[in-house]
Amino acid sequence: MADTTLDKVYRMLTSDDEGRVCRDIPESACNDQPKNFLTHIVSLGATKTADGLIDPKLVLSWLLTQLGAPAVFIGLLVPVRESGALLPQLLTAASLRRLSKRKWAWCAGSAIQGLSAAAIALAALFLEGTAAGFAIVLALGVLALARSVCSVTYKDVLGKTVSKARRGTATGTASSTAALFVIFFGTILTTGEMERMPVVIAGLFVAAGLWLIASVLFSTLQEEAGATEGGANPLAAARENFGLLARDAQLRRFIATRGLLISTALAPPFMVALGTSEEAGNAFGGLGLLVIASAGAALFSSYIWGRLADRSSRKVLIFSAIAATLALVATLVLNALGLLEAVWALPAMIFALMLAYQGVRLGRSTHLVDMATQDTRAAYTALSNTIIGLLLALGGVFSLLAEFTGVAVVIAVLAVMSGLAVFAALGLEEVQAETD
Repeated sequence: MADTTLDKVYRMLTSDDEGRVCRDIPESACNDQPKNFLTHIVSLGATKTADGLIDPKLVLSWLLTQLGAPAVFIGLLVPVRESGALLPQLLTAASLRRLSKRKWAWCAGSAIQGLSAAAIALAALFLEGTAAGFAIVLALGVLALARSVCSVTYKDVLGKTVSKARRGTATGTASSTAALFVIFFGTILTTGEMERMPVVIAGLFVAAGLWLIASVLFSTLQEEAGATEGGANPLAAARENFGLLARDAQLRRFIATRGLLISTALAPPFMVALGTSEEAGNAFGGLGLLVIASAGAALFSSYIWGRLADRSSRKVLIFSAIAATLALVATLVLNALGLLEAVWALPAMIFALMLAYQGVRLGRSTHLVDMATQDTRAAYTALSNTIIGLLLALGGVFSLLAEFTGVAVVIAVLAVMSGLAVFAALGLEEVQAETD
């Protein structure tokens, strides 16, 4: 009965017919695909919900402000979280490749993220000022390093356990499910019916629990043993992986496209700075509206982006780049007209940009998994993430640019980057096309 139920849910989510459904995975994994597919959705949905509850750009920034931490710690949150999750991957990928079943590395990474989230919650309960800032940023750094392990192994496990033309649907469904819970969290913050500090700290503990649950659940995946070649010295492997750039033109174009589209990740803080008045900036209800807008975009678009990515991840990246460009240009227009500080304007623009951001996330993930082979997937992932991590670390340049030229100029530059990404993505191959 359990298998029948799994099959029904699987077919409902994938609109599966009797066509070929075991593309690019071991034949022995076909029978396990419905269970693996749903395990990916629940595990990834739990971790994505946890990500929303601990969002450094919104939740942790507010938390440190309330705890009286110096501004330097608040400024470190996003760089530590983003770069820490990406930069180590080129060095760790080779070591992780020695594991024939990489789900165990993901499980360990998820568990450590859970413990780190609990440490952040405990720091918020018992510390204040500089001590709270130091402890929370340190715990976030550990969380980011653990996340890097999950990131470099997840696509490899996904590629071995879920068939091509099903992967985007799995990640998209997980994102949409997680968004529902984050919207509920944002609604509680917005209404002000409960004391906000206890709600935020409770959210951190819930995030910790979700990462731990995901770790246990992910361990039940039926993963076939994979290739372990390439588990060389990390520095030698890093040099070899960078050599992939010289040999693979499509990889270079993909990384260029993804690099230009970091505009969708960098833009929100500048949009908030441009559109939030000093008085509104102190209203946590307004922050709750932004949380709802961001999560709402994930809810309404992730499943659709995922389904489209299974047909053409190239088109998802093109459409997402166009949408991001339009959202950023519209933000500048509303600002010029003096309308951006209206109650509806900034949440609407954040919603529009987050629609594009979700498309970028799902499009790039699905494209990378499908363009690579089982033997190259880990190396492609690590190389791509490391380069993007370097670019994000250099994103501090935009803060300097904003200081000297104004926030509007930064948003204009980010809009140009999104526009250039359209042309870069046009040259990508349709990697979902049948090759046999």
